[in-house]
Amino acid sequence: MDVRAVSLPAEGYRLEISPSGVVLSCGDAAGEFYGRQTLRQLAGPDAFRAASLGRSLSIPCGVVEDHPRFGWRGCLLDVARHFRTKAEVLRFVDLLAAHKLNVLNLHLTDDQGWRFEVPSFPRLTSVGGWRPSSMVGSGGAQDGRPHGGFYTGDDLREIVAYAASRAITVVPEIDIPGHARAALAAYPSLGTESSYEIWTAWGISTSLLSPTESTLDFFRTVFDHLLEIFPSPVIALGGDETPGATDEHRKFVRQLAEHLVSRGRTPMGWDEVLDIGGLPPMVIGSWQNETAGQQAASAGHDVVICPEQHVYLDHRQSAHPDEPIPVGMVHTLEDVYAYEPALSGPRLRGVQAQVWSEHLDSVRRVDYMAFPRLSAFAEVAWSSGPRDYEEFLPRLRDHHLPRLDALGVEYRPLDGPHPWQTRPGVPGRPR
Repeated sequence: MDVRAVSLPAEGYRLEISPSGVVLSCGDAAGEFYGRQTLRQLAGPDAFRAASLGRSLSIPCGVVEDHPRFGWRGCLLDVARHFRTKAEVLRFVDLLAAHKLNVLNLHLTDDQGWRFEVPSFPRLTSVGGWRPSSMVGSGGAQDGRPHGGFYTGDDLREIVAYAASRAITVVPEIDIPGHARAALAAYPSLGTESSYEIWTAWGISTSLLSPTESTLDFFRTVFDHLLEIFPSPVIALGGDETPGATDEHRKFVRQLAEHLVSRGRTPMGWDEVLDIGGLPPMVIGSWQNETAGQQAASAGHDVVICPEQHVYLDHRQSAHPDEPIPVGMVHTLEDVYAYEPALSGPRLRGVQAQVWSEHLDSVRRVDYMAFPRLSAFAEVAWSSGPRDYEEFLPRLRDHHLPRLDALGVEYRPLDGPHPWQTRPGVPGRPR
């Protein structure tokens, strides 16, 4: 293959395929990567297997010129509620890359677990990285099974480098001042009580960090260490779901955002932070509704659209009682494919799907909930112009699902779950 550098839009490429060979023209490294991904798609499902089956592969002749619609084509993976091993995260990166998604928003901390090693504060992982039990579904019952794990600094550096080689930026998230029970259990002095337990339930905890100068210094150190590992221009600090938050808590968020700016990074927060006055320019994850994204853009912030009503992939895929995880709103494959962001303009960086993991206690559950809806979302994020679900469906069924099969993805079949994927009457648990 002849690879040529030419002037094309960012991440764009042109493939010229003839009987004599392939010419790949690209404007940057990402464009070259995506051109190679398209060749892989054209070669058929066997090109997605880990080893050759000895069959000859052929690709059709023609010209393909393409570039993405959005610069931020993201997916959040929550590894705090249910830990995913390093190998599982690397596999997820491969799946994002196969769909030409370019941002992995890695949710590293929450009430139920702290997954990021900080040498200055070892109890964050030795204590905050483990919980004695987990809530089953949404009914309050506990499974009595210890759960935990965390990433070393080198683990995360490896994930970052692996993703970068696949044109993916890893945007880490340390959630403050709420969703912080794991940190509070490790270091109770960060709060207002003498002791805390890591939360074994789901939902919104009322435990918030105490917005003191010592807590601020603690998290400046945490974020400084994060910056040593993650080169991402954007660093996420949460700011969501903080019942009982005071002006001092809001000031605390603003000061940490300013700290990230002073370190040359752009802070990212969920749309609740729009209630905070005096914020520096940020990236706002508009998750509650699209109106929040419009408000953020009007206030001078960049926006990543990720509304719960459309792109939360932990939500159920149908209203049928056999669905294994009957939580949230119904987001069918067709619903996800039909999604069209209401916001446009220079402040819109792009779109992001969300894979929250309260009810996803294995990589098999992640596969089932994410795919093939994430495949539909990837087309929304990449392709401009009108979309036709009736045109998309046979392409997905006849061409892309065989690729997922070759990759070993245990996706939800188009006509409903396999018998072993249905729920036996206990919410949130597989058969």
